[in-house]
Amino acid sequence: MDGDAPTPESGHGHLHLEVPLLRSTSCKEKAPDRVGIGIAFLAHRKYEMPTLTVVIPSSLDAAARDIAGQRGTSIDTIVSAALGEYLNSQRHRMYQISTSAALVEGANKGAVCSRTLLEHGDFGLGTFENLDGEMVIFEGAIYQVRSDGSVRHREDDFQIPFAVVTRFQEEVSFESQTIRCLKALELACDPHRESDNLFYALRIDGAFETVHARAVSGIASGTKLVDAAKEQKEFHFSNIEGTLVCLWSPRYSSAFNVPGYHFHFISKDRTKGGHVLDCSAKTLRVGLQMLCEYDVRLPDKESFLTTDLSNDPAAALQKVE
Repeated sequence: MDGDAPTPESGHGHLHLEVPLLRSTSCKEKAPDRVGIGIAFLAHRKYEMPTLTVVIPSSLDAAARDIAGQRGTSIDTIVSAALGEYLNSQRHRMYQISTSAALVEGANKGAVCSRTLLEHGDFGLGTFENLDGEMVIFEGAIYQVRSDGSVRHREDDFQIPFAVVTRFQEEVSFESQTIRCLKALELACDPHRESDNLFYALRIDGAFETVHARAVSGIASGTKLVDAAKEQKEFHFSNIEGTLVCLWSPRYSSAFNVPGYHFHFISKDRTKGGHVLDCSAKTLRVGLQMLCEYDVRLPDKESFLTTDLSNDPAAALQKVE
């Protein structure tokens, strides 16, 4: 930043963070007695590392650390998300690891680490290596729903075979009344999507009368998705508060994603969840975000390189869903 930094006042906190470079910035060496947020923008190859120093109230310092602790994520991720939202960065972008076709054909080994996934989004869904449970990415944390419907907050760094995330920023919201089944919820959401050719993220909150969900158990590496689904466990929850994390994808995207609505559930207390097969509720609040930027990270190792992905996975995905 050009010019001298303001002199820190009492009650200001200090954080040193590494976040993605937003734009070119001039660099000044930080004085030892200055207090603020030092954001180190990682440079590549021979470029120098510029540093941006700003002063913040200690209340924001404490709040950022508290939220990072609650969500089991880093200060870097929290501040990156906040800056991204403030600057309207990546509002319509989705980031994906591997493809639905690869998952259908049994290419279910990890391709990208979980920390990298969270650098690209705080809301989404996916699965784990060898299809060991359902993945829910919610409010910047990754949850693993096991085959009994219980939930584990994954704070470790692990490899992910398939996932889709975005930075959820609600653009449209509405209330849906008297939802008797999952199909009714889908029909209620349909008019709020402006096109069948774009992608959408939906966050659906409320008190559910019933939730019918499932989770696939861990299977042998290379097992095709249809065969793995035969081993899935189903469970029913009643009178439960929680959130549906949903992505809607166009039909033409079946080789890369799951066409239509794809719902995963996480309870308010983060103890129950799963891939949703059906649900009912009196009133639900729906927030919707349009996505038109699609960033796919293809695995460059393991079975993805040798698996035959020439078959259309649409029929298999429909059967499993």
